[in-house]
Amino acid sequence: MNASKKMTFRACLVLAASLLLWNPLQASAGAGMSGGDDQAMQGVSGKVVETMNSGGYTYVLVEKDATKTWVALPQSAITVGSVIACKPGMEMNNFKSTSLNRSFESIVFSEGLAPVGPVAASAPAAPSTPSEVITVSKADGPSAQTVGEIFEKKDTLANKPVAIQGKVVKVSRGIMGKNWLHLQDGTGSQAAGTNDLVVTTDSLPEVGAVVTIKGNLSRDRDFGAGYRYGVIIENAEVTGNK
Repeated sequence: MNASKKMTFRACLVLAASLLLWNPLQASAGAGMSGGDDQAMQGVSGKVVETMNSGGYTYVLVEKDATKTWVALPQSAITVGSVIACKPGMEMNNFKSTSLNRSFESIVFSEGLAPVGPVAASAPAAPSTPSEVITVSKADGPSAQTVGEIFEKKDTLANKPVAIQGKVVKVSRGIMGKNWLHLQDGTGSQAAGTNDLVVTTDSLPEVGAVVTIKGNLSRDRDFGAGYRYGVIIENAEVTGNK
């Protein structure tokens, strides 16, 4: 693999993790990976002076206090002249977009748009509400496991076929050629991060669907840029959509 391909591959991994797979348990692991300044980690805001869409993402050149910053975020309706604020992200240097056939000396990969303006800034925080209670019955068959059991028995189940029935709580499309699902069934511990199972697949179920996934359990998968999964189901077969 030549140097340019390595850079593109690494950038895609960072984009995937920072935009679509970020969660509070990974935040501490990724915080030291930015390579950017405090503004990148806090979010970028300002007036839009240039914007373009490509490959499912919106690239925006934002100007504030005579400083211009490129930001990439999930495709959004953004117009030149508008004032926007972007959620925190990670900065990449010397990034080349293959879909745009363009290189950026520096670009911040953001999770998306954030509220902007004095009203949003001064608005009181929304009251906290109890998390949704998810209860999904265990799949059938000898290889059936709950999400909690997957984490509990990860060492003995490594590289073995498993079947899990759960509710799709998040879908990230077309990352590194796969769709990434977050699956929960009400088992495991939210505090320990063992209640949410990451699955990659060619299928595209809807968020809220109860599905059964089948695939081999992978252990200690390192996708680079500090993003490492102790447990993940890759290339899974997905059935059901109820």
